Amino acid sequence: MSRQFLYQDDVLIEKPFNWKQMRRLFTFVKPYRKEVARVALVMTLFGMLTRLAIPLVISYAIDHAIKASGGRIPLLYTLTAVMLALYALRWWAQRYTIRKTNEIGQNVIFDLRSTLFKHIQNLSFRFFDKRPAGSVLVRVTNDVNSLQDLLSNGVVNSVIDIVQLCGITVILLVLEPRLGLAVMITVPLMFIVSTSLRKRIRFAWQTVRIKQSRINSHLNECIQGIRVTQAFAQEKENTAFFEGMNRSSILSWNRASALNQLFGPIIEVTSAVGTLILLLYGTHLVRTEAITVGVLVAFFSYVSSFWEPITRLGQMYSQLLIAMSSAERIFEYLDEKPVVAEKPDARELPQVEGHVRFEEVEFGYEADRPALRGIDLDIKPGMTVALVGHTGSGKSTIVNLLCRFYDTVKGRVLIDGIDIRDVKLADLRSQISIVMQDTFIFSGTIRDNIRYGRPDATDAEVEAAARAVRAHDFIVHLPDGYDTEVQERGSALSMGQRQLVSFARALLADPRILILDEATASIDTETELRIQEALGTLLEGRTSFIVAHRLSTIRNADLIVVLDHGVIVEQGNHEQLMRHGGHYRNLIEAQYRFLSA
Repeated sequence: MSRQFLYQDDVLIEKPFNWKQMRRLFTFVKPYRKEVARVALVMTLFGMLTRLAIPLVISYAIDHAIKASGGRIPLLYTLTAVMLALYALRWWAQRYTIRKTNEIGQNVIFDLRSTLFKHIQNLSFRFFDKRPAGSVLVRVTNDVNSLQDLLSNGVVNSVIDIVQLCGITVILLVLEPRLGLAVMITVPLMFIVSTSLRKRIRFAWQTVRIKQSRINSHLNECIQGIRVTQAFAQEKENTAFFEGMNRSSILSWNRASALNQLFGPIIEVTSAVGTLILLLYGTHLVRTEAITVGVLVAFFSYVSSFWEPITRLGQMYSQLLIAMSSAERIFEYLDEKPVVAEKPDARELPQVEGHVRFEEVEFGYEADRPALRGIDLDIKPGMTVALVGHTGSGKSTIVNLLCRFYDTVKGRVLIDGIDIRDVKLADLRSQISIVMQDTFIFSGTIRDNIRYGRPDATDAEVEAAARAVRAHDFIVHLPDGYDTEVQERGSALSMGQRQLVSFARALLADPRILILDEATASIDTETELRIQEALGTLLEGRTSFIVAHRLSTIRNADLIVVLDHGVIVEQGNHEQLMRHGGHYRNLIEAQYRFLSA
């Protein structure tokens, strides 16, 4: 069996190198510009003193201390001491630069990752509907990490290299213009050749990032679905598929790395040609006494130092290309706008009574596939409403619109006469609690999970909520009671226990509107009986929406709304609908037949 995954956000970005986008990346460095300037200034100052002064000292020592008649030993000692001092300054400056640039780089990475995470947290459900979790994870981890070297050392070191390169060029032309021009004649040729590699390298690193993203996405999927994989004995097939993805990733990395390594040989060949020109032409100038031996030695030192910053700048450009592919992927997410967003003039939502109205609401997850059509509902404060219907009839969609996880296509949803699109999202959702069938338990303690919706709740309030939903009894029998650490997704708890913790979490938030979306589907009959009495008390005074199939959960609802293919076909209480003999009665009778079979 073969499989093919389509990741809509993992495609090659066919755009030229975007310096505007790189400037946007460096805006994250802006808060630290004073520190960057200080580091660059210190290293540039001492770099100029050491890199540029030492060859001049050596040249002067050769011509005026070593070659002088009889030798000038005191002068040689003095010049030696000067060189030692210059080397000491250089060591100190490099140590200072490494320490400070690492600090600045880590701070920038921290800011970038925090900004990306905060932005992703605020994106709408539609964003996550289209993207696997592993792909999002790669953007926040791998892509941000790939910018670390660039933002830590690349910026400052590039400034230093450019300044030193300009300084060396000026000194070479001042010492002997003809020899300086002859040595640097190969530089334009090097840039012409290396320029042709730029686009190929950038796309090669984009391919690497895409393949790594797909590996992480598949890995996340495999971990989440490990029970299904083992249940169907698909371990070998899964391993073979992963190995294929892994092999493809390695090949793309090798290709990008090979292209990247071409910069080194190009610079080495250019350096060798420049050194050969220096040797031949420089020797001729010494013989004709146009320059001294000391000047020729200084030229050799400067030419050697000339190619070092060029090599580093070439590596920096390669690093820039790698960073560009990651930056494009990061900014692609940062440019995503929440489909469900607050209006600029969104107002605060006061404490609500819970009067909910749906007025001619239409909605579809896709434009050509409506999920709800012409929904009209008027729910008075304190009412319990049950939403029933076949799978896909639109039950969960109604509660999704009420929480404003999605926005209506037509019509509007009102709470206490206020359009929910006109209020702040945090205010709206703070007055609604929802318990879903697929209960999510976070890593941490039982107490932390119950307190999640209301962080300022006291321990007594946490315990009271747990008692109310009959969760206290099983919690106190855990190894550490309420302080028991639960694993990711609460795998140490049974399905029913996770559901009870979720109930306690929702009820502790003390919402005005409570939503139970198939919340008792995973609870056994005995456990369900234990919480029915608690629910009757806790739902009192709150507007409640219950999405469920079980008769025991919905028969006492004040209003039962029956949906079919996104349309309300019946509504009323249990007795009314049973007498009517329509869809609801058919559903109930079918359930009885199933249970008695």
